[in-house]
Amino acid sequence: MSRSAPQPSGRRLEDSIAWAVRNADGLVAIAVALTVGLLDITDKNFDDNIVTGSILLVLATLVYGSLTERRRRMADIRAATAGTGRAIEDLAMVRTLTGPEVGPAHERARRSTSRWVFKGGTGTYLRAVTLPECVLEAQRQRRSLSMKIDIVNPADDKVCEAYARFRRTFGHGDGEGWTPERTRKESYATVVAASWHRQRLDTLEIDVHLSSVAPALRFDLSDTCLIITQDDPRRVSLFVERGRPLYDYYVTELHQSREQAVKLDLREATPLGEEPTVDEVRRLLDRLGLPLPASFTDRDVGDVIDKALRADDPYRR
Repeated sequence: MSRSAPQPSGRRLEDSIAWAVRNADGLVAIAVALTVGLLDITDKNFDDNIVTGSILLVLATLVYGSLTERRRRMADIRAATAGTGRAIEDLAMVRTLTGPEVGPAHERARRSTSRWVFKGGTGTYLRAVTLPECVLEAQRQRRSLSMKIDIVNPADDKVCEAYARFRRTFGHGDGEGWTPERTRKESYATVVAASWHRQRLDTLEIDVHLSSVAPALRFDLSDTCLIITQDDPRRVSLFVERGRPLYDYYVTELHQSREQAVKLDLREATPLGEEPTVDEVRRLLDRLGLPLPASFTDRDVGDVIDKALRADDPYRR
C-alpha cells in the first residue's frame, strides 16, 4: 500500500503559521488561562484580583473571536448573495417576445447596427424586411454593413426534404404548402437577393453559407441584441441583450455553424439588373457553383425572382 509523500518542512511551517494566525484569539485565551491557573496553584499568595481579571480577559478574547467569525460568515453570505444577484440579473436579460412584439424588436435592432448575422431555414423575413431595411439604413448613414447569412442548401435534396417536413409538421398557416421544391426556391431566392443588394451598395459585405442541417429556430444577431424566433408567429420568441453570457455564447455558436457550411463567393456573381431576368439569374447561380435543377422552368425561375425581391413579411398579419 503506497504512502503519501511527506510534506517539506518549510511547507509545514507555513501551514502552522497560517493556522496560528487564523486562531490567534483562541490561542491567546488558552495561554492566559493556563498561565494564571498554574500561578494560582503554585503560589498561595497569588492575588484573587489577578485571577478575576484574567478570567475577564479570557472571556473578552473569546467574545472577540466569536465576533470575528461572525464577520467572516457575513462576508461569505454577502459574496454568495452578490453571485446569486448577478445570476438573476443575467436571467432577467433573457426576456420573451410575443407575436406583435417581434417586429418592433427587429426594428430597434436594425437602427444603428453595423453587422447582422442570420441563421435559419430559407430567410423569408430576412429577404422581406431585414436585408432591404439594413441596406437602406446603411445608405442613409453612409456607413459600412456586414451581413452573414446561414440557410439550408438548396442543392441538398435531403436537407430540403427534412426542412419541408419540419414546416409541415410544426408550421402554422401555410405549413401544408411546404415541399422540397418550395424550400429550394426560397433558398435560391435568398442567394439572389444577397447578390442583388450587394451589387447596389459598395459598402455591403455579405456572405452566404449553405447548411446541410435543417434548423428548428431562427437566429438574428445585431450589434445590440440576439433575437431567437420560430416559424410559428404565435409561439414565444426570445430576446437577449448584448453583454450577457448567452449573447456571447451564440456569437461563437453561429460562427461554428458557418464554419461547417458551404460558403458562396459572391465576388464571382454576374450582374443583375434592377429587375433581374430569368437568364441573368440562371447565369448568376451557374457562376456561383449553385446551378438550378434541370427541372426548373422559366416560370420557376420567375418565382425565385419574385421571392428574392418581393417576399411577403411573415409577421405581417
